[in-house]
Amino acid sequence: MWDRVATSREFRDLMDTKKIFIIPAFLFFLVYYFLLPILVGYAPQFMSIKVWGNVNLAYLFALSQFFMAWTIAGLYVRAGDDFDEISRDIIEKSATADKSKGE
Repeated sequence: MWDRVATSREFRDLMDTKKIFIIPAFLFFLVYYFLLPILVGYAPQFMSIKVWGNVNLAYLFALSQFFMAWTIAGLYVRAGDDFDEISRDIIEKSATADKSKGE
């Protein structure tokens, strides 16, 4: 059963749809994550600009990474609902095909 599902057009479309979300989100976050140490290393004067009291751009950027991670996670959860619906359809179609074949 699994081999048939894995080779089905619907399953490959699901994997392609997931890749359309996951790969850009991963690449964005990876760049965003490594931008902090890069900026602190190569532009320390810029990152040390005080924004509010003793809080500088580096602190704000570091804190923003928490919000960015939660935002990406929230977007994935929202997209995951669509992925789950497509997965249920694939499973139901496969189960129906198995019953009709008597497996």
